[in-house]
Amino acid sequence: MISTAYAMGQAGGQAGQAGGIAGFLPIIILFAIFYFLLIRPQQKKAKEHKAMIADLKRGIRIVTSGGIYGTIQSIDDTTIGLEIAEKVKIKISRGNVAAVISDAQAAKKEDKKKK
Repeated sequence: MISTAYAMGQAGGQAGQAGGIAGFLPIIILFAIFYFLLIRPQQKKAKEHKAMIADLKRGIRIVTSGGIYGTIQSIDDTTIGLEIAEKVKIKISRGNVAAVISDAQAAKKEDKKKK
């Protein structure tokens, strides 16, 4: 007589194996999705920010990551001397520059102040 446990065993030996790469396929697809939706855009943004910081020069208007607007008065390897108002100067780290303000944006802001 055959026992119940033996009768419910695997039939053949193929049913338990899914194949080598087929088991990892969902993980590979998930990693690809994360790469193209999260990792790659973040790397591109960091590369653009690094290039922007490298191109900073004296006289350029910038905004810091803290929201302070100003004009670059002095610049060295690690810090930037920023004039935020007439005769009001501060020093910030180069990495804290959030954006460069274009001349068109600066002119628009000046027009709003005059009105």
